[in-house]
Amino acid sequence: MDLPLIRPRRLRATPALRNLVRETRVQPGQLVLPVFVRDGIDEPRPITSLPGVMQHTLDSVRREAVRVAEAGLGGIMLFGVPLDEHKDASGSVGCDPDGILNRALAAVRDEVGDDTVVMADTCLDEFTDHGHCGVLDADGRVDNDATLEVYCRMAVEQANAGAHVVGPSGMMDGQVSAIRAALDDAGHLDTAILAYSAKYASAFFGPFREAVGSSLQGDRRAYQQDPANRREGLLEATLDLDEGADMVMVKPAGYYLDVLADVAAASPVPVAAYQVSGEYAMLEAAAANGWLDRDRVIAESVTSIVRAGADIVLTYWALELAGRL
Repeated sequence: MDLPLIRPRRLRATPALRNLVRETRVQPGQLVLPVFVRDGIDEPRPITSLPGVMQHTLDSVRREAVRVAEAGLGGIMLFGVPLDEHKDASGSVGCDPDGILNRALAAVRDEVGDDTVVMADTCLDEFTDHGHCGVLDADGRVDNDATLEVYCRMAVEQANAGAHVVGPSGMMDGQVSAIRAALDDAGHLDTAILAYSAKYASAFFGPFREAVGSSLQGDRRAYQQDPANRREGLLEATLDLDEGADMVMVKPAGYYLDVLADVAAASPVPVAAYQVSGEYAMLEAAAANGWLDRDRVIAESVTSIVRAGADIVLTYWALELAGRL
């Protein structure tokens, strides 16, 4: 028999061999836990479409932040969920030092200090009564430049509250350069910007809308990217890099691995990817029905994101994965 000289199977023969030659390894320090903090509740509330994920109180988010730090995660990303009566057309509660997100940032930073990275979602969709990521003009369209003015105030207040990192996620043109200038002018030279650079108008954001109590009317396709566009993702990331982004992000992650790989190959700064609510919910639902091996698909899904080039992964499984890793 003319047998092959090269036999790749040799290195797959045992668990120890497979571990020895594994090309991609996920570490707890790469993972960031997204967390929701809701105003006006006395105890954490389950999110129906995100099994195992809660809307936290100010007290419970402190405890969650301690868990994040003790698990050695890379950070915690906070989203605020205000009372409906506090929402308005300009999302003003997002800029209010006494708003739920800024109070949560202050509480978490007070609890964990610099033991983990405290990140803030810098966007208006949770705080506007129309649910869009910016302020609207007379024709009901999101006004890019007027929105930037609000983002600047919001980012400064988040830095004042203790955020190490602000995360502009609204996909407004010029948002990184505007926020950088505002932070620097306010003396927050060390506050970093994680730019949501390639964020697509995805149908996989559905459960997130429940998590933040979204009031969205219409859709966001006029400012978030068309899922059909690959090159545009790299363009958006390049623009954010030119504007001074400290980190760039691709969102969603699992269905945009081609975009993620493009951005990772070109970026001189760390690249993040957000494993979004729909990705989480689908796998949880399939596992609950016995169709998939839950532990294996969670690990495989996050490994694939890191394999594609992500240095940082935002995932609702961050704490669970860190425990296994």
